[in-house]
Amino acid sequence: MHSTAPPHDEQWLTGPGAGRYASTGAFGRLRRIALIAALVALLPAAFSYLRAMTEPSNSSAGIRSVEWLRDHGAAGLVAQVESIYYALTAPEKGGPALHALPRVGYHTAEHAPSRTAPGHPVTPSEYRPARVPAMISPALPGEGVWHAARSSLASKPPLLVATLRDEPEYPRVVAGLVWIDTNRTTLALNPGRLEPSVAVPRGSMDVPLPARPRLLATFNSGFKLGDSKGGFVVGGRTYAIMREGQGTLIGYRDGRVDVVDWSYGPQAPPDVSFARQNLPLIVNEGKPSPNIGKASEWGATVGNAVMVWRSAIGVDRRGNLIYAAGNDQTVESLAKVLIRAGAVRAMELDINSYWVSFITYGAPGAEDPTNLLPTMERSDTRYLEPDDRDFFAVYTR
Repeated sequence: MHSTAPPHDEQWLTGPGAGRYASTGAFGRLRRIALIAALVALLPAAFSYLRAMTEPSNSSAGIRSVEWLRDHGAAGLVAQVESIYYALTAPEKGGPALHALPRVGYHTAEHAPSRTAPGHPVTPSEYRPARVPAMISPALPGEGVWHAARSSLASKPPLLVATLRDEPEYPRVVAGLVWIDTNRTTLALNPGRLEPSVAVPRGSMDVPLPARPRLLATFNSGFKLGDSKGGFVVGGRTYAIMREGQGTLIGYRDGRVDVVDWSYGPQAPPDVSFARQNLPLIVNEGKPSPNIGKASEWGATVGNAVMVWRSAIGVDRRGNLIYAAGNDQTVESLAKVLIRAGAVRAMELDINSYWVSFITYGAPGAEDPTNLLPTMERSDTRYLEPDDRDFFAVYTR
């Protein structure tokens, strides 16, 4: 005998309460349908997040989660959280000054060579930049003085490093500087695991093993292409369309390098080996950009005036490169310190503590790696394993 009892949520009642019970059952069914529909809608996002968290990466789980949120419609929320965080952690003006600069950025610091190593006088053909004038008086011992990044190459140093307090209102803020002799070095642009976010031959995504005997230094590239909307050229081929008016670190097939305001069209000319764009120039003709005060020019989420870890690259009048980086930097402070160090053109690179890296190597074979500043967050072996972001490597010629 078949039961005629209704399902428990369908109330077969008569009388004044019958309509109420019937509507309750209908509402329950609609609620379950809505819940199932919501779960189905969330499945693609859940699978996307799971894939992002389980794919090979050398970034932390927290960073990958933030990057996933940025790429999936929550960039505004992330920007709000970042703004609150940076407002709470911003340094206070004034306060006690430093008594000494961090003795970092070069190897065997206790025997760091002076500008002219004993027994190795500098001839006119062996140009070295002058000491960077202090921005805060009185200068600290060694402030702005260039040192060879590798002591064994001190007689003809391809890389020189220095530290400088570059924020007069914040006397404890220090920037690291690197001068790169482009006559004694070659520069290479290396794609990372995730950036650039275009189809490109990625190679080993670290410093290639055959190239490590000549390795001098590595440093971070620029913003993600999705944020900078800039171009990317490697191996002489344009993989992301170049944009007019963007600051560009460019390498030519004959070994020359430059930082330029791009004006050569969407495809790189035949003599270009690599090119990496990242927002407009912050220094041009030896002066800060006239748009230096426009926040939207240098980062939609973290604007130009927020004091964060920042990095930049410039070129001096002789065609040598100058890299600058430090915590609690603004776009304007970076521009000023690069001009102080001799840059005539410069562009911002990446920002935030997780992405800014400059690493020197004290011996051939990528031995004895050292971060430019001791407060740099990432390991000094960062680029000796596959990295998520594209980066630059400096080699001896």
